Amino acid sequence: MARLIIFGGGDIARLAHYYFTRDSGHEVVAFTVDEKYLQGDTFLDCPLVPFEKVTELYPPDAYKMFVALSYARMNKLRSEKYHQTKQKGYELVSYVSTRCSFLTENPIGDNCFILEDNTIQPFVKIGNNVTLWSGNHIGHDAVIEDHCFLASHIVVSGYVRIGNHCFIGVNATLRNSITIAPETLIGAGAIIMKDTVEKGVYLPQRAELFKKRSDEIEL
Repeated sequence: MARLIIFGGGDIARLAHYYFTRDSGHEVVAFTVDEKYLQGDTFLDCPLVPFEKVTELYPPDAYKMFVALSYARMNKLRSEKYHQTKQKGYELVSYVSTRCSFLTENPIGDNCFILEDNTIQPFVKIGNNVTLWSGNHIGHDAVIEDHCFLASHIVVSGYVRIGNHCFIGVNATLRNSITIAPETLIGAGAIIMKDTVEKGVYLPQRAELFKKRSDEIEL
């Protein structure tokens, strides 16, 4: 069991505390955030300390860390804190739910957050600082590079390569053998059938209000 410090003080940090506490061999002992964002000295009944002083209070030779941040700025905020934490000398741990179907034999990177009901097929490669929210399908031989965030119920078909700093929204579908360029943003429900361009934004057509009311239609 490792003693763990979580960077963050919001919803993702609260969820990370839940998962690590109930479904891992790690003991969460404290939280840390940048000093200017401190609101009190505890979070979830654990000490909340300034990141600027964390090495004095919880030295990296005795504690490990997890950066629990969202996809803000195309995951760049999380990647910045990821690198700052490593520069302080901390080992970053990953979480993989015991309710995930994890079939690849390739080791995942550090600071990954892989939640329940993901299906990760054989030969998949997952880099550093990757978040897979619940219920995704990651097809065989797919590659997810560093600092990506995949929301829920996404289908990533076989041999897809997802570049670094991508965000993929709920219920998106990626056909097989395509490349998602770095910093691609794919909206909820989008169907991607070919390679994307770097920093491209892909949004599906949205549902429109029909001219008839629901009680005027026979089901």
